[in-house]
Amino acid sequence: MDANALHKLSYGMYVVASGGPGDCNAQIANTVFQITSAPPALGLSINKLNYTHEFLEKSGVFSISVLSEEADMRFIGRFGFRCGRDFPKMEGVQFRTGVTGAPIITEKTCAFLEGKVTGSLDCGTHTLFLGEVLEAGILNEQPPMTYAHYHQVKNGKSPGTAPTYIG
Repeated sequence: MDANALHKLSYGMYVVASGGPGDCNAQIANTVFQITSAPPALGLSINKLNYTHEFLEKSGVFSISVLSEEADMRFIGRFGFRCGRDFPKMEGVQFRTGVTGAPIITEKTCAFLEGKVTGSLDCGTHTLFLGEVLEAGILNEQPPMTYAHYHQVKNGKSPGTAPTYIG
């Protein structure tokens, strides 16, 4: 089997955040998708080893900040290649607190969605969190970053905890 065929699936690039003021974490994710339109609902796949996973389970709230193509690798690496247990990811980053209390990243992003966890599905190494969208907005007209853009233009790599990682 050529696992690289999985890279042909279309993905976006997002910062998923959870928790509340003073006690939160955020990470890069590429597996966020709309499930329904009425009420609006999302699915997001998060590795069980990731610190953000703990916040999603504990707080039951999340924000999804859609990365724009202007996001550089340093910004992506802050959220994607460092652990919030050891590094203050939110320090020095522009964000605001959303209606759920979760942080919404407003820097290098073009839109946001915010919601509450309504269910989950154990998928082995990952949990598929289901969530109802409570708030959403457009931050600017920058194009959203796709996973293909991340790999082909930014020369980005998939970390070992990503659902798209190929060893």
